[in-house]
Amino acid sequence: MAQRRAAAWMPYLLLTLTVLFWSGNFVLGRGIRELIPPVSLNFWRWAGAFAVLLPFTWSRTIRQWPLVRRHWPLLALMSIPSITIFNAFIYRALQSATTTNTVLLNAMVPIFIALAAWLFFRVRMARRQVFGVLISMGGLVFLITRGDWRVIQNLAFSSGDLWTLGAGVSWAIYSVMLRLRPMQMDPLVFLTALMAFGLLFLLPFYIWELWVEGGFALSAPSLAAIAYVCVFPSVLAYIFWNRGVDMIGANRAGVFFHLMPVFSIVMAAAFLGERLQLHHLLGMIMIFSGIALTAWPVRRQPPSR
Repeated sequence: MAQRRAAAWMPYLLLTLTVLFWSGNFVLGRGIRELIPPVSLNFWRWAGAFAVLLPFTWSRTIRQWPLVRRHWPLLALMSIPSITIFNAFIYRALQSATTTNTVLLNAMVPIFIALAAWLFFRVRMARRQVFGVLISMGGLVFLITRGDWRVIQNLAFSSGDLWTLGAGVSWAIYSVMLRLRPMQMDPLVFLTALMAFGLLFLLPFYIWELWVEGGFALSAPSLAAIAYVCVFPSVLAYIFWNRGVDMIGANRAGVFFHLMPVFSIVMAAAFLGERLQLHHLLGMIMIFSGIALTAWPVRRQPPSR
């Protein structure tokens, strides 16, 4: 019984850790925007992650090479929105978009996932889950606006916000495509293949950025930043996200994106000395309530006889 309960909560723990790692990635990407160009950061992020992962997956990849070769078109296609596009767009967005706008627009990802799931696979959300998404988004807006809805009227969107929207659509497409992943393929082999194809597609854009903007100086801050993004928001977060989506589905997993501003506020309080205020706590309560409604399994009624 204890094992069953642990297994039931495991996807929610994995998804929460994923969003925690990605929250750190957003904060870091904004902080080092003047140190490392966006495509360069994305390229070396995945090159480093590939180097970390490959020693552990080499023998598995060799054993499953026929499976990889058979499904390489699908793997290549899935690598584009996940490895090549998503983080490059986010890092580009953080060059100009405000933190408020980036977090608010990133909260649209669950809606993008729901729309993509319906468009491609005709997957519908239960009414309670839709209600949970709306509550969670309401909490997110309440948190960002500090309880003053008039703040929304003063929001101005930049080209960076368009990059954020593009990243959100890209991630939604990848998330719903995970149901097409070959189930016989080892998850680490799957991730290794995605990285390899994603780096291949990313290479021309990296070379172009080097030609136009130049590279970056090797320093302790830049190396530490690359080390973080290689391990936590790349290797660990993608493993956790893929597993979480496999266990509970893309729609229910997508609402965990609403935790990003919560973690950002907690990080600011812990590391920057900022104080938690009442609107922070109320917004967090709404977000967690919406996640609970969305993530809780829907009971299916037995067919009437």
